[in-house]
Amino acid sequence: MRVILAPMEGVVDDLMRDILSSINPYDLLVTEFVRVVDQLLPEKVFLKLCPELLNGGFTPSGTPVRVQLLGQEPNCMAENAMRAIELGSHGVDANFGCPAKMVNRSNGGAVLLQYPNTIHDIVRAMRQAVPADHPVTAKIRLGYEDKSLFMENALAVYEAGATELAIHARSKVDGYKPPAYWEYITEVRERLPIPVIANGEIWNREDAKRCMAVTGCDSIMIGRGAISLPNLADTIKTGAAPYSWADTLGLMLSYTQRELSGRKSDYYPARIKQWFSYLNRQYPEADTLFRELRIYKTTEEIVRVLEEAQQRIGE
Repeated sequence: MRVILAPMEGVVDDLMRDILSSINPYDLLVTEFVRVVDQLLPEKVFLKLCPELLNGGFTPSGTPVRVQLLGQEPNCMAENAMRAIELGSHGVDANFGCPAKMVNRSNGGAVLLQYPNTIHDIVRAMRQAVPADHPVTAKIRLGYEDKSLFMENALAVYEAGATELAIHARSKVDGYKPPAYWEYITEVRERLPIPVIANGEIWNREDAKRCMAVTGCDSIMIGRGAISLPNLADTIKTGAAPYSWADTLGLMLSYTQRELSGRKSDYYPARIKQWFSYLNRQYPEADTLFRELRIYKTTEEIVRVLEEAQQRIGE
């Protein structure tokens, strides 16, 4: 059984990967996407998005990291895939699932699910460029406006030579609205001889068990659930108790200290509020605390509210 942390643009950056991998036995982490347009990108682009490459492609706690690329031009995707491998990425992943309008308007992400032949050509070019002992993987949704091409897209990835395929069990139009249509993943897993990774609506250990039972997959990918319950992967793999609110608040303060000493400190107020939007699902206390701190705009005010909340728990 494998548990993989999903690539979440604007959410799971290197600091969040470090924090989450330090408390969970993840098998693999996938980066936010590197946007590929029409050229070979300089090393600094990869290192900025994935500083783990300076550590052999591992987080400080030793979890392997895989760079994800997003683009539509096969040769450029292939060149940049090879650069990611040369820099130390543990394989390379192609993004065919991003639903963002800005990305789709520029012919990237989920919009390509309308064109299985293009998906095939991109993955094939990447596979031909990357040495055989390095994985070339892809992440797709079930479709763009509907799910009619889900199998064609899955076959396109497989026939192009991909090592494995992750499927978010919704179309682009479905967005993130429940349910996730796991039964489509079942059909793909039964058809493809390569490993298939199930993704979508996995919020707790019971969801993970049901997803694996429905799909027959022994690998799952978690995204929003991993931010809502910080030790979700640990609960799934080892049966550990879910983090209490006190545990999670302590983790947030640890994250805060790290964030404020890093290059993204100016974005801290927005990022911590974004995290609260996920925590609200798991912890009623998060909703209460967010109502208190959401009016504040400065880092100092927000940190004060978090510290006072921790003090109240300890009293």
